[in-house]
Amino acid sequence: MKIALAQWRIESPASLEEFAARVSAEVAEAAACGARIVVLPEYLALELASTLDAKTRADFTATLAALQAVHADWLRLFAGLAAAHGIHLLAGTFLLAQPDGRYRNRAYLFSPNGAHVYQDKLTLTGFENAHGVIEPGDALKVFDSPYGRIAIAVCYDSEFPLYARAQREAGARLLLVPSCTDTEAGATRVRIGCMARALENRVYVARSVTAGEAPGNPALDTNTGRAELYAPSDRGLPDDGLVAVARPAATWLIAEVDLAALEATTVDAQVAVPADWGRQWRPEVVRARLETWQDDAGTDLK
Repeated sequence: MKIALAQWRIESPASLEEFAARVSAEVAEAAACGARIVVLPEYLALELASTLDAKTRADFTATLAALQAVHADWLRLFAGLAAAHGIHLLAGTFLLAQPDGRYRNRAYLFSPNGAHVYQDKLTLTGFENAHGVIEPGDALKVFDSPYGRIAIAVCYDSEFPLYARAQREAGARLLLVPSCTDTEAGATRVRIGCMARALENRVYVARSVTAGEAPGNPALDTNTGRAELYAPSDRGLPDDGLVAVARPAATWLIAEVDLAALEATTVDAQVAVPADWGRQWRPEVVRARLETWQDDAGTDLK
């Protein structure tokens, strides 16, 4: 099964129609390459900030409020693309208004019949907390698909091992990570988080990213990172855990995911981290103790 991971160059569409035309063309290209799952990056909806006036665009909270007007069109656009191409389509994320007046960073996943599910971002970054208008999600989910059970970790969430572990225990073998980072350090943290989640859980982890410079968009002015597909570094899999990486100027990384083959390697694995996970909870090691220094005679030293 092929998966397409976006390395999405941020542009400045003048209208929703212009944005939709570009997205439609790019998704069509990914589908034409045989991709059955297509993953767009975190904060994709904020590219539409360019359709707003300069005063609104300069105010993050005002931008989020203004973009609510296109939410229904957003759902129709991606539902239609998923149905038209017979794909599962992760439409990046949309910051959706909540009844309490705040917003959730929501990743929508559309199926070929146009239906959708979603995963909200669970842990907020410093940037998100600083604005005071974004709230974390309150549910961790997995989703059935014809290719096996899949899950989503929105960017920073990939750096927390217990989320992915719970999704793995619920049957997920493919973790989709839509991300957006504006520094090399941030991109490195997400990359290392993704590789660790693949190792710990013996799953594929697929990361999409925003790319390029967009000085007219305060929320997405600088974007770093590469679209990549990770697997556990073990027998029958890449030694460095990297299945594929996008070329610097590419829009898509098209890569092969074989969940059945991944599962089959478990019986011949060099290490069994998923099976050994529970050993961390042994009473004698669940908490670290302060050890006393001793000399050769076993006498305590201060």
